Amino acid sequence: MTWSATEAGVLACAVDRSPSVHNTQPWSLETGEAMAELYERRDIVLPRHDPLGRDRTLSCGAALANLELALRAMGWATTTTLFPDPAQPELLARVLADGPHEADAEEVDLYSAIFRRRSYRAPFSLHQLSSQAVRTLADAATAGTEARPIDGATEAAALAELLLYSAEVLRDDRAYQRELIAWTAQFPEPLRAPSTLPWAGLVRADTRLPDAITLTERLLAERLLVVLTPDDSKRDHVLAGEAMQRIWLTGIRAGLVASVLTQPLHLPETRSGLIDKLSLPGYPQVIIRFGYPVTATPIPVASAIASGGRP
Repeated sequence: MTWSATEAGVLACAVDRSPSVHNTQPWSLETGEAMAELYERRDIVLPRHDPLGRDRTLSCGAALANLELALRAMGWATTTTLFPDPAQPELLARVLADGPHEADAEEVDLYSAIFRRRSYRAPFSLHQLSSQAVRTLADAATAGTEARPIDGATEAAALAELLLYSAEVLRDDRAYQRELIAWTAQFPEPLRAPSTLPWAGLVRADTRLPDAITLTERLLAERLLVVLTPDDSKRDHVLAGEAMQRIWLTGIRAGLVASVLTQPLHLPETRSGLIDKLSLPGYPQVIIRFGYPVTATPIPVASAIASGGRP
């Protein structure tokens, strides 16, 4: 079976709507006989933001999640093989269209959510997610990963301390600031505007950082998940990116908004501090913050998911 131009376009469109580090889209997609292959573009580098290329691989993992969802929404069962060819280390995944498949409501809704996903860096609504809602999001983590909630004042205070330390380091890193300015110059003014909180690594030289108590209170008012992997290999990074996207789309399906935080995790002392202070059973790859947008009328997450994300 050979993909039609329309089918190949659907797959490419889904992949291109994946979140990626600094919107670099560090992947390429090739389609063949009843299959699609996802490659990592190693020519795309961010020496200060992503020195080891971990975020680049996470981005490709998110693209893989979208690719699989698009194939299943098109009516195909999928079989995915990671790193199928040792001679081509840049070939991250091969996804086979493995026979007819009738997409269920969840798969259709998650596929639809791909095109509504946006990073939401503003404060959330005062309506908090319930513990059950957080568990629903955590359960969306894919095999080989775990989504662990940040829970309670002690953990929020520990995370606030680490985020503030990271923000101070990044704010004083001139090479990092030059790279950030070059990236944000292509985006609208709201993204370039100074931030008062160190979200998403967008810490500029003029960012006003809060004190630890204020940031701890802010974290307690939000719901955050840490995506963990048992090891820290490239395979783990792909799996973490896939889990991140599945969790994010599950939240969108329920009427939530989110943004991700990876930049502090590139500082070894911050990453090891998070493992130690939160007693994490693996390597933290990404932090996801969830909530309701300030303009939305909240609906219970479990009810929203049961009804396909519609009130």
